[in-house]
Amino acid sequence: MFVPLGVAVPAAAAGLAYLNAKTGFWYDKVMINGTLRAIFRHLRRERNDRVNTFYVLEEAAKNKSTRNRTHILFEDKSWTYAQSYEMVLKYGNWLQKKFDIKPKDIVAMDFQNSDHFIFVCFGLWSIGAKPAFINYNLTGEALVHCVSTAKPTLLLVDPVVAANVDDSIREKLGDLRIELLTEDLKAEVLATEPVRPPDALRSGDLARDIAILIYTSGTTGLPKAAIVSWGKLTTGGTFVGKWLGTKPSDIFYTCMPLYHSSATVMGMSSCLEMGCTFAIGRKFSTKTFWKEVRQHNATMIQYVGETCRYLLAVPPEIDPVTGENMDKKHNVRLAFGNGLRPDIWERFRDRFNVETIAEFYGATEGTQAMWNITRNAFASGAIGRSGLIYQQVLKKQIAIVERDQETDVPWRHPKTGFGRQVKRGDVGELLLALPADWEKDFQGYYNNKKATQSKIIRDVLKKGDGYFRTGDLVSWDTEGRMYFHDRIGDTFRWKSENVATTEVSESLGAHPAVGHANVYGVQLPNHDGRAGCAAISLSRNLDDALLRSLAEHTRDRLPKYAVPIFLRVGNGLTAAVTGTLKQQKHDLRLQGVDPGRVGDDELFWLKDGTYVKFGQRDWDRLNAGQVKL
Repeated sequence: MFVPLGVAVPAAAAGLAYLNAKTGFWYDKVMINGTLRAIFRHLRRERNDRVNTFYVLEEAAKNKSTRNRTHILFEDKSWTYAQSYEMVLKYGNWLQKKFDIKPKDIVAMDFQNSDHFIFVCFGLWSIGAKPAFINYNLTGEALVHCVSTAKPTLLLVDPVVAANVDDSIREKLGDLRIELLTEDLKAEVLATEPVRPPDALRSGDLARDIAILIYTSGTTGLPKAAIVSWGKLTTGGTFVGKWLGTKPSDIFYTCMPLYHSSATVMGMSSCLEMGCTFAIGRKFSTKTFWKEVRQHNATMIQYVGETCRYLLAVPPEIDPVTGENMDKKHNVRLAFGNGLRPDIWERFRDRFNVETIAEFYGATEGTQAMWNITRNAFASGAIGRSGLIYQQVLKKQIAIVERDQETDVPWRHPKTGFGRQVKRGDVGELLLALPADWEKDFQGYYNNKKATQSKIIRDVLKKGDGYFRTGDLVSWDTEGRMYFHDRIGDTFRWKSENVATTEVSESLGAHPAVGHANVYGVQLPNHDGRAGCAAISLSRNLDDALLRSLAEHTRDRLPKYAVPIFLRVGNGLTAAVTGTLKQQKHDLRLQGVDPGRVGDDELFWLKDGTYVKFGQRDWDRLNAGQVKL
């Protein structure tokens, strides 16, 4: 039977569109293209003895089509690729001559974000040395620990954070040379000749070798130095650029700390690999975020952790002259990062008119990452997604296994000793497959073999296999979407039921008066399990009506056992946030609901359908066994 062309073509197009939507072929194509490009680039550089990222900057600086393109924007300063390269050569020669830095030496950098942060980093790479990025918020024991772990030749400090490196720190670091990068020293750098250091200083490195040391957040102990390899910089930067569809004309803005892998690998490296512009904010502030985005004409922005929640909590910015709402007055087409929670995902996109959300999941020391780029509600809230083809790839790279509820480790069959993968849609711990020769190819933590081995689990699904434990509970549905549920250790048991802190915090976050909610379980005298407690910030004054509203709100949305027994209101929530705006629960759990340990914060507990003040007398009654919750 003859079908007119005008009917057949639209019908075929509709059929292909339906098939594409069901299978995710278009998405798999993007993922696979990015992966293959990253792998080929990585292999080519290793073969040519060019794994050092210094060579990528050098190529851009010498290429006629890119040398005059803007590379870095910071505050009111602008640097082309050629100008950045010249500054890097100056820094490399200055570091070598002034401090006798040699290839393989490690230099600790305690810096806030700036253009000179990048110049120092590349200057070290130019002479074959390696930077260790120190969290500039650290003080005391944590700072000494991080610097000492790296065994650096030099500690270079941003004068802005010099107060953290006081006399007691200097005494504990012994003979280590410590220098402030003052304006006088920067003048010395500018007076240095931009002579290219010879290739011999950088030769011999393999893709698996150290490029940078980047520290974990240290939420349950002192931070650990994760090894970021040249291969991770190349493959991560290349894949992200291809996956996001980054163009040379794009301007990528981040005020996330460069001492963290999100801003360095996903931001700095991806911009360099794509040849676009990297715009930097000194640090995150709701007051300056959108102003700097508009100042730099950014087309892409980066978020981490609770960044988007903080931005949503701020009232709309109104132009004092025109009365125009500035929320949508920008050129941003895409927001990229990790930690955007489902309860604010669409609210953020709608309020600020950001067409595309690109969420990723990964750990600095991990072996794989998950990726979700979406322009609609289909994958809203997911940490990763994949079509039918890429799912087959992922099945070889990850496992989501059943957790032993009592021990918080992967469940093992009593006879075989092997674990068991959960069914699609069920929640389990995400494990990332390790390379066959993991002792050689899995970098782990620098100078900390014990910590590295603690993240590895063997013989999980079959004899001889090996996985990296993420410690995260996730689910993977039949549509290829992966969702984060909780951190192992954050989920707690109450009334013989498991309570997921993310579910409770998202429910609380939906209340119009709640800005942020950090939920955790607290041990109570004479009670089994842990009772739910939520440290919250509020957008209006606390009164009896609001306390009752919070109780009714959570009771309507949560199972009875998951409704928080306690609320903590005050500064505790603000203090329990990392430098990358991720929530910490460790100290909050230790303080519990003992009124003597929560400082000036106020405590409330659930009684007779509302929250009422919880004080020392109530705590004493709990200790005496006079209260049963």
